[in-house]
Amino acid sequence: MNKALIVDFGSQYTQLIARRIREAGVYAEIVPCTRVPALDEQTLGVVLSGSPFGVNDDKAPDYEFSARVPTLAICYGAQLAAKKLGGCVESSDKREYGRAALILENPSPLFDGVNDGATVWMSHGDAVSKIPPGARLTARTDSIPVAAFDVPEKNIFAVQFHPEVFHSECGPQILHNFLYNVCGATGGWTAQAFIESAVADVRAQVGERGRVVCALSGGVDSTVAAALVHRAVGERLVCVFIDNGLLRKDEFVSVQEQYRCLGLNLTAVDATDEFLSALDGVADPETKRKIIGAKFIDVFEREARKIDADFLVQGTIYPDVIESVSVAGPSATIKSHHNVGGLPEKMRMKVVEPLRYLFKDEVRRVGAALELPAELLGRHPFPGPGLAIRIIGAVTRPGLETLRAADHIFISELKSSGEYDKVWQAFCVLTPVRSVGVMGDERTYENTLVLRAVTSTDGMTADWAPLPYPLLAKVSNRIINEVKGINRVVYDVSSKPPATIEWE
Repeated sequence: MNKALIVDFGSQYTQLIARRIREAGVYAEIVPCTRVPALDEQTLGVVLSGSPFGVNDDKAPDYEFSARVPTLAICYGAQLAAKKLGGCVESSDKREYGRAALILENPSPLFDGVNDGATVWMSHGDAVSKIPPGARLTARTDSIPVAAFDVPEKNIFAVQFHPEVFHSECGPQILHNFLYNVCGATGGWTAQAFIESAVADVRAQVGERGRVVCALSGGVDSTVAAALVHRAVGERLVCVFIDNGLLRKDEFVSVQEQYRCLGLNLTAVDATDEFLSALDGVADPETKRKIIGAKFIDVFEREARKIDADFLVQGTIYPDVIESVSVAGPSATIKSHHNVGGLPEKMRMKVVEPLRYLFKDEVRRVGAALELPAELLGRHPFPGPGLAIRIIGAVTRPGLETLRAADHIFISELKSSGEYDKVWQAFCVLTPVRSVGVMGDERTYENTLVLRAVTSTDGMTADWAPLPYPLLAKVSNRIINEVKGINRVVYDVSSKPPATIEWE
């Protein structure tokens, strides 16, 4: 299948480039700037991302340009092209950050159908002060003389702004022009196309005799991963659902019922005591994640030995990878996820991650193409470490029971009010913060519970959801009256960034 290769220099927007290209019907693959593979016959074009570095920095990432396929150089990529080809990049007296009006100068296939004065999103301190020999200026802004340029002989199309972000109103048209008018893409990247490719990849990795165990969690990601692998290897897949003691109310039973209806070969394991013993007294969130990840592998390896499994399927998706470790460029680790952090080097099984480079909304589209039930696909994301990272501080059995009861009320009221499907994710956080209250003319000194609900498309960014006040009031009243140990409920109105969706 034809593809666009995205070279990541550590930009916070790299994943958005991939999303936009895929939305345009072309497969996009992200590679780190430190490990760029040789261009194969399937590569239609190359896209260079932005970067937290400046091209004049001592340790600035480099790239060897090739004219064999077209290159779209964005922000840092544009500056790198200018510098390497004989132009000049300098610190700008007028740093641009935010919206700017694009003033078109000379015709370029990149700007076909783009209106003069279109709004674009800038985010840079350095700027191209002189384009390289053989280049042609194609756009500027009121603040900088070079907003875009082409180098026809090198097959390079460079833009200082970010066409991938929502605020660049002409961004989709520019990317479409590059993919179809410049690179000659024909489209065809769909959920069904991904399924065919993923199934073929799994079969190639597992082989004709490999046995597979799948880590089911009840969430969308592991469900779609299991369905894909089941389509690839059939009965050689055994799905294991572990109760780690950190699930929501009645989840261990309800999830088993749902999966058996799908025809999956399911083994259910209650490992509550093992997980909670390992977490006893642990308060640090990163340590909790690592402990849960390690115990998760221990239990799965034990179950896998019973069926002599060679491979472990995980529902890792791209936001997990982005936040956990800098796999593509010089970006910062935010927090580890159990799917991508804490895996022991001694683990015997090889990991199969068919969804590793998909975003959540893409996973749901793939699930719909696999004809999975809408109820399963519409479930809110639930973290691998479960309720452990929704209890601030050490995890205790009483704390878990309190959180489960409150969470059940919150989610039930969201569903009955019709708000559940309007938000990306909603949950409760139990804090160690205690405050004075009054119940029945008596003084109380109990915990504060946080309600969190966000809207999002892919989990990479999120806004707090403006839930109706009457609904929040009803939820708060029910929790305080029905859940022992809570006398105060607050609502989190933080967006991501700067906050993360989960508290830990």
